Amino acid sequence: MPRRIVVVGGGAGGIGAAGAAKQADPDAQVTVYTEYEDVGYSPCGIPFVHGKEIPTFEQLFLATKETYVQAGIDVRYETRVDGFDVASKQVSLAGGENVAYDALIVATGFQYEDPGIPGGHLEGLHYVKNIRRAMEWDPVLDRAKKAVVVEASPLGLEMTTALAHRGLETHVVDPRPWALADIADPDIMEPVEGSWNEMGVKTHFNTSVEAFVGDSQVRGVKTSEGEIPADVVVVCTHKRPENTLARAAGLKIGTTGGLIVDERMNTSDPDVFAAGDCVELPHNVTKVPVVGLSGSHAYAQGKVAGTNAAGAWRAYEPVNVPWGMVAGMWMIGGVSFGETTATALGIPFVMGVADGISRARYYPGVTKVRVKLLAEPGTLRLIGAQMVGGEGIKERADFLAMAVKKGVTLTDLAYMENVYSPAIGALNEPIALAAQKALAGLPGT
Repeated sequence: MPRRIVVVGGGAGGIGAAGAAKQADPDAQVTVYTEYEDVGYSPCGIPFVHGKEIPTFEQLFLATKETYVQAGIDVRYETRVDGFDVASKQVSLAGGENVAYDALIVATGFQYEDPGIPGGHLEGLHYVKNIRRAMEWDPVLDRAKKAVVVEASPLGLEMTTALAHRGLETHVVDPRPWALADIADPDIMEPVEGSWNEMGVKTHFNTSVEAFVGDSQVRGVKTSEGEIPADVVVVCTHKRPENTLARAAGLKIGTTGGLIVDERMNTSDPDVFAAGDCVELPHNVTKVPVVGLSGSHAYAQGKVAGTNAAGAWRAYEPVNVPWGMVAGMWMIGGVSFGETTATALGIPFVMGVADGISRARYYPGVTKVRVKLLAEPGTLRLIGAQMVGGEGIKERADFLAMAVKKGVTLTDLAYMENVYSPAIGALNEPIALAAQKALAGLPGT
């Protein structure tokens, strides 16, 4: 009898798991349940369609529905899972049907943190998640004049930039002292905020949102510094693991609210695996559990979960969290953490900061690249990095994540080889310059 593998959730984690399961066991019966109309699209691309950088939402789909049929994956669209019983190994569907499984993969994703303020029921509030709702909402932006973005989170940065590109008078409101303050250092974000100013964005930091104002339709946002009129409001609060079903089933939940999993993405039940935004994972440097990582993390976790659910073996390692994004007219990114987070966590570090350039100084399109490196005192092993520049941030973040993983030191980076070609790289690599600055500041050097 074929192995029955049930996947709950059709995002990056769920679809990655389904594909990996079929690859590991082509005879397996793989069924994916999703409450939505679609699976396997890129929600991360939605802000760029709203901002008109990407022409259509259809471009965000990774495959057609027929592709999954041909792959032997049975996707049940608009089918809500109401629960699962790990003792009887059954999933309960809305409507009363029970489906038996041999292995279950939980990929239930996230929910946005509830702002917990009056007016949350009003029309005109938008949450960037489901592509069909984004398609329905996008024409509203053609008529809107003023927009408010609630919180300068990663999504908040992208939506603030997108709405400004779209030509709306855009306000971003956040209770923290600068944009992306939970992740990035203020000097990294300073160019972003400056470019927002050039784009006409109005920033309201150290400001809390107290209510959404309106009758049936939102017409403004009440904040601690006054009311801001708005035709549309985008709520970009922090992501929280969606584990209502897992909690009810008795699976172990960690301190972050994410499911506890081992290196095989196995939960506290031997026949239940999990992947994506619903799980917590150990940070490689701090060993502290983290949640809410990127789509690439979710997809890779899904591959591991699906492989193991199908009876093969694959491991997922602790994360170093390379990240990057476009905000305003700049690219920002990093690895692990910066000096603000390290200081808050009491992690000792030595640091080097350098301002380099992305190409030869005389080549058209050259931009500034600031690199900040954090290393462990004594060993000088790299433990974190942050960057801002006009280009080349993603590639450096990927490289530095591997450097953290492999224990590369500031000395290694200070004297690293680098590509020099006027069109694509400067004579002096900014990473090397930052490492040299750090070494120069050490006692006895």
